[in-house]
Amino acid sequence: MTVRIRGHHLLCMLTYVGKGYSEAFTKGYDKVVQRLSSGEDMLLVAGPDDICQPLLADSDPHCFRDTVPERDRLAANAVETLIGRPIRVGERFSLDASTIKRMREAFHAGTTRQACNGCEWFDLCSTIADSGFREVRLDHRHAKA
Repeated sequence: MTVRIRGHHLLCMLTYVGKGYSEAFTKGYDKVVQRLSSGEDMLLVAGPDDICQPLLADSDPHCFRDTVPERDRLAANAVETLIGRPIRVGERFSLDASTIKRMREAFHAGTTRQACNGCEWFDLCSTIADSGFREVRLDHRHAKA
């Protein structure tokens, strides 16, 4: 199987510790992270992805706000530049342990966080990065080599 993921979630997954918009959202996110931790590959999509799924029934899901596609574009571009391979809508890829480690280092340094400006989770993610990514749920140690 393949995890459908939008651009900015490539950054969000680096700091995910089980906090989110609702219980359904975090349960769904936990399942996605388990799939990624077990080595499933990803497909970059435009618009709502597997992480967004539990929010789509809301009366005004933020997944469709005007700012989100730009956040997706900025994040995908930052990750593409960092890892040196295309990260574009329709691309299938996986992230190995060393790439996730590099992504977390760049996130902590702030070099890939342009997409995070104005995000309501910015401070939480900064705290998690400053803690050395303790308690994150994406386990890079078991990612494909």
